[in-house]
This record gives sequence, structure tokens and C-alpha cells, in this order.
Amino acid sequence: MGRYIQATCRLCRREGGKLFLKGEKCFTEKCPVARRPYPPGQHGKLQARISEYRIRLREKQKARRIYGLVERQFANYFERASARKGATGEKLLELLERRLDNVIYRLGFATSRQAARQMVRNGGVLVNARKVNIPSFEVKIGDMVGISPKIVTLAKAALEKFPDRQTPSWLSLAGEVEGKVLSIPRRDEIDIAIEENLIVEYYSR
Repeated sequence: MGRYIQATCRLCRREGGKLFLKGEKCFTEKCPVARRPYPPGQHGKLQARISEYRIRLREKQKARRIYGLVERQFANYFERASARKGATGEKLLELLERRLDNVIYRLGFATSRQAARQMVRNGGVLVNARKVNIPSFEVKIGDMVGISPKIVTLAKAALEKFPDRQTPSWLSLAGEVEGKVLSIPRRDEIDIAIEENLIVEYYSR
């Protein structure tokens, strides 16, 4: 399956809530989820039959879309999480949060994960003073994540748009456009409305 290239806001409507995929637009009256709070398509307003499978599938799809992954990528993360000690669902979210594009977003240097991914791919992100252009790069404790001079303006603009955004406790701003990974993210430090146990049940069926 290729990467999704259609209207992003349709994904939020399909999942029944804001996934914050469009950055600043998600906080305005122009957000389609607020204007049309029902699934997209001709039959969007019809009452769909709710089954246990559907509930688990939608939760998995929601998480996958929040982090901007295709199905195979997400399944690979689940396999890695399953092989680790501890609660599989929590390990899954931990791995997803440690992606470089997500860290850039969490530090406030981009208005959305999609924008952060583009910054990484274009070579505008540094990890320990070395350019890294792989969005899925997994950060470690002690890593310094910064923005290269060529896109500092973009990062500063993102910070100015959301001055009240709280940096997660497992990260810290170490400079104007630089941050540090303080620890491995715990579940209570990940402010994402996902019931990870449903994702585990989906893949365990």
C-alpha cells in the first residue's frame, strides 16, 4: 500500500475526532471535523454496525494515522514491541514516540508530524550535530536533536504559532532550536488518546 496522498482531514473525520494532522488548521473554525462531525463519503451520516472487530480496527487505524505510517511499518513496530519485555501496547507507543519526526513535532519545531517528517527528509534535522534524514530514526537517551541553519526560520515560526505548547517531560529544550532526550517516554508522559490494549487485541485475534 502506498502512502496516503488524499485530503488529510478525511482521516480525522473517519476516526471521529481530531488527530491533529494539519497543524494550525486543527485549532481553527476551518477544521472539517468541527464542521462535519461524521465520516466522509455518501453514507457517512448512516449508523454503522459496531462490532468488536470494528472497534479494534478503528483504534489501530487511528494510531497509525496519527504517526503517519503505512500498514507494514505499523505492523513492524508492533512485532518489535511484542518481542520486548513489558506491556506490548506501552512498548508500541514508546517506539512510535522515539521516532525522529515525532520528536521534532513534540519539541515544537514543526506544526504537525507531517511537517516534521518533511523537515527530516530534506536534511534539516541534526542529531548530535550530524545530519539525519530518516524520519524513523530512533532517538536514544542523551541525544541532542537540533535544526540546521537552513530551516531555522521554519522552526522558529512553528514555535511562535504555538507558544503555549508543553514539551513532554521526557524531552527538554536545550537551546533556541535544539532539544535533548532525557529519558525513554513512559505511558503517562504520552498525551495521546489511544487505547493501546485494543491494538494489541487486534493483532492477537
